[in-house]
Amino acid sequence: MGGDEKGMKKNYRSKFRPDYPAEFEFDYKDPVTLGRFIMESGKIVPSRISKLSSAQQKHVAAAIRKARSLALLPNGTEAYDTFERPETISPKPFSVE
Repeated sequence: MGGDEKGMKKNYRSKFRPDYPAEFEFDYKDPVTLGRFIMESGKIVPSRISKLSSAQQKHVAAAIRKARSLALLPNGTEAYDTFERPETISPKPFSVE
């Protein structure tokens, strides 16, 4: 073969995302980063799609749940959040005249 392997390229795709190293901490106070891991339907993206390790996926899911409970992230889809709910009946008593 020889030692001339300048033009050789890696032929495999990495299983994990290079932008989030193993020691990266996902913070619930950073909704911009966490928003990348939420689908349009409001679900958390699975690890086979997000390319995170299982430990990172657990940390992301926990951070998303915590951010949702503090109202930093939406709970559901935009359609769900802005859905027209029926008017509540007035608690004021009425009388028949």
